Amino acid sequence: MESAISTIVTQFKNYAGKDGSSSTLSKEEFHNLVSSQLSNYVQNAGDPAAVDQLMSSLDENNDGELTFLEFWQLVGKLASQKGGFGQ
Repeated sequence: MESAISTIVTQFKNYAGKDGSSSTLSKEEFHNLVSSQLSNYVQNAGDPAAVDQLMSSLDENNDGELTFLEFWQLVGKLASQKGGFGQ
C-alpha cells in the first residue's frame, strides 16, 4: 500500500506542477491526469464536458482548482467502485 500511496502523490505533484500552483490541479492539469492516468476508471474520460463536470463535483471551495484532498475524494470513489464496495 505504501507504494500505491507514493505513486498517487507523485502523479498528483507531476501534473499539478505543470501550470500555476504546484499544490493544486488546474482544469487543464486535471484533464491531462484523468485522460492519461485514469482513462480506464473514469467514465467518459475523453469527454471534456464530462471531465469538467467531474472536477466541479470535487471542487469543494469552487476555486476552479483541486487540492490534493479534493482530488483524493476521486481516488477513494474509484477504489470503492473497483473493490465492489459501492458508494
